[in-house]
Amino acid sequence: MYLSKEKKTEIFEKYGSGKSDTGSPEAQIALFTYRINHLTEHLKQNRKDFNTERSLVKLVGKRRSLLDYLTKKDILRYRAIVKELGLRK
Repeated sequence: MYLSKEKKTEIFEKYGSGKSDTGSPEAQIALFTYRINHLTEHLKQNRKDFNTERSLVKLVGKRRSLLDYLTKKDILRYRAIVKELGLRK
């Protein structure tokens, strides 16, 4: 399995306020980004896997809506997470 319990905990510790902070937008965005990167690599090798492609599009939409929410709530937190994850150039 590509996303183990330890990896999730590591992501939540790094981007959330603690290892049990799974609900903060920053932690969820970081988790979605990790999953998106994994699915993108999978699709580079398996071009006809349309179910994974659909899942990837849904994940990107969820991340986009969380980023929009964070923009409306606190623009400084949005800028910090975008810079830390390297989502924009």
